[in-house]
Amino acid sequence: HPENDYLGIEVHRPGVGRLLAALAARDIHNVRVSSTDAVEVLGRQVPAGSLDCVQLYFPDPWPKTRHHKRRIVQPAFADLVARALKPGGRWLLATDWEPYAEHMQEVLNRHPEFDNLAVTGKYVERPPERLLTKFEQRGLKLGHAVFDLAYRRI
Repeated sequence: HPENDYLGIEVHRPGVGRLLAALAARDIHNVRVSSTDAVEVLGRQVPAGSLDCVQLYFPDPWPKTRHHKRRIVQPAFADLVARALKPGGRWLLATDWEPYAEHMQEVLNRHPEFDNLAVTGKYVERPPERLLTKFEQRGLKLGHAVFDLAYRRI
């Protein structure tokens, strides 16, 4: 989509390197990449109301109960995303860990600035523009279900 500008945020440096190499190989120039923590980027570097869409696909689910506080989808992070999105902007999420999908819904359904776009109030179909990641393909081969969520900034 050369008509759009993208900002990728990833702290895993090998992943950033692979992305930069793939962009260069395909001569793509509308993507910028930050290897800074997303909390820092959204909180200090992205102007309020400047994003049309935030995509968060397959974040670490931190499955152990004692690690749940490390999950990125928390009320404070939802506040940062709401601040960065334009009114009407979308937040698209996906995970193959059902307990994390339920946690995401719990956080975002309670947030006053987000409206769940799922007709059933649960999950949406995978958006056609969301390409299957290598991680997702591996999970599907293992029989994991994938849960897509979509919210609109009110």
